[in-house]
Amino acid sequence: MKDLLEFVVKGLVDDPSEVAITETQKDDIVVYELHVSKPDVGKVIGKKGRTASAIRTILKAISTKQGKKVELEIIE
Repeated sequence: MKDLLEFVVKGLVDDPSEVAITETQKDDIVVYELHVSKPDVGKVIGKKGRTASAIRTILKAISTKQGKKVELEIIE
């Protein structure tokens, strides 16, 4: 799942080398913290948060199939 998230985000940003994802476990939820460069934050979030929402929907669909709970946090 982390690999898919990385693939999607690197396709969106101008500087893919700055993409960093950390995976942490909080109780029964897997939390992905996404770090991108300052100019690319807007591209990952999108207009009115639509891109971020779409990424979260993809993660939620995969995690549901695997029986897990997932959260995505975009860190500036």
